[in-house]
Amino acid sequence: MAISDENAFHQKMVEVYERAKTECHYNAVRFHQMVQSEGGLLTAKKLLASSHYPEGLTRLWELKRLDISMEALVLKEPWCQLFTSEELSVARKRLKELGYINA
Repeated sequence: MAISDENAFHQKMVEVYERAKTECHYNAVRFHQMVQSEGGLLTAKKLLASSHYPEGLTRLWELKRLDISMEALVLKEPWCQLFTSEELSVARKRLKELGYINA
């Protein structure tokens, strides 16, 4: 994994926060704090390692905007290459359980 890929993914994670805030009026403060302090990649990996749905995923489901979730982002090219098959499986499973058909 190249540093530039990690930096580009970090920017995409910031965009997840910004889109949720501007398009859904959802201010994911804790998510934003994690991304800023730990970086986008580590934040995504930590959230995927959790046995529970992240608060933001549940909120985006309520808002019918799973398309802008972190889980949807990690499944896209080229970002999926930054994650293990287990992490991708967790993201796919969560989205499918919540009825997101593009997972």
